[in-house]
Amino acid sequence: MTDDKLFDVIIIGGSYAGLSAGMALGRSLRAVLIIDSGAPCNRQTPHSHNFITQDGEKPAEIAARAKAQAMRYPTVQFREDLAIKGIKLGEHFLVDTAKGEQFKSRKLLFATGIKDVLPDIKGLAECWGISAVHCPYCHGYELRGQKTAIIANGEKAFHLAGLVNNLTTELTIMTLGEADFSEVQMARLEAHDIKVVETGIAEMAHQNGLISHLTLVDGRELPFSAVYVAAPFVQHSDIPASLGCALTEQGYLQVDMFQQTTVDGTFACGDNSGMMRSVAHAVYSGNIAGAVINKILVDERF
Repeated sequence: MTDDKLFDVIIIGGSYAGLSAGMALGRSLRAVLIIDSGAPCNRQTPHSHNFITQDGEKPAEIAARAKAQAMRYPTVQFREDLAIKGIKLGEHFLVDTAKGEQFKSRKLLFATGIKDVLPDIKGLAECWGISAVHCPYCHGYELRGQKTAIIANGEKAFHLAGLVNNLTTELTIMTLGEADFSEVQMARLEAHDIKVVETGIAEMAHQNGLISHLTLVDGRELPFSAVYVAAPFVQHSDIPASLGCALTEQGYLQVDMFQQTTVDGTFACGDNSGMMRSVAHAVYSGNIAGAVINKILVDERF
């Protein structure tokens, strides 16, 4: 044990969701420890959008201001470290970190995010969050009117195509294999002049993350400057699963309307537990989680 202090709450993950929860708890004088490894999923994204008052700001600058504001509250502490293990011991939780420290708390909040599993395409990782993106709400306005590809298939591709078609008329779906659309879906895609290419992609050619074209496995080069990727994901931390927290069919941590997981005393907020993958949703869900945890702590002692 690093020390004998018992925190009210340990928050694993110190980006927008975790800091939002930390602020809510700090304002109620709760003893809070936020543990964060400093590798947010949007670290390559140049600007954040669709968050009122912060539209167009750099993600890192928003996070830095959030951290500074949360840390004004004297009961909130922040450790730059990676939480690697969590167990429940009686009424308390023990969390071990990569630096060899251990901390104890009454409640545990996961703001750990998710990790994208990108297709094995050369250059994609370097473009991710810049010109290869996941969300038209977060990035679509900036990419409007551009020659755009969607890397996806089936229902995910069809869903994205409808959203992106509102932003550009030059749209192609890259299925990376045999297309999986119904006759009705194919008819609607054709009606909107949306092309479907089944050939695999060998490389995403780019300059500093800005796409110039896609090189297909048959050698063809197709010019695009924007790409949406419906990539699968995994939970960024395996601690919730090790504690028995259930996942939804989609792979998110299962939470109720109060951000409580299926394991008593644990909570989740942000990308790991909700489909709305945005800064605004992360802040909102973190705020809810912080308030709910405080109320539960009150009910246990008052």
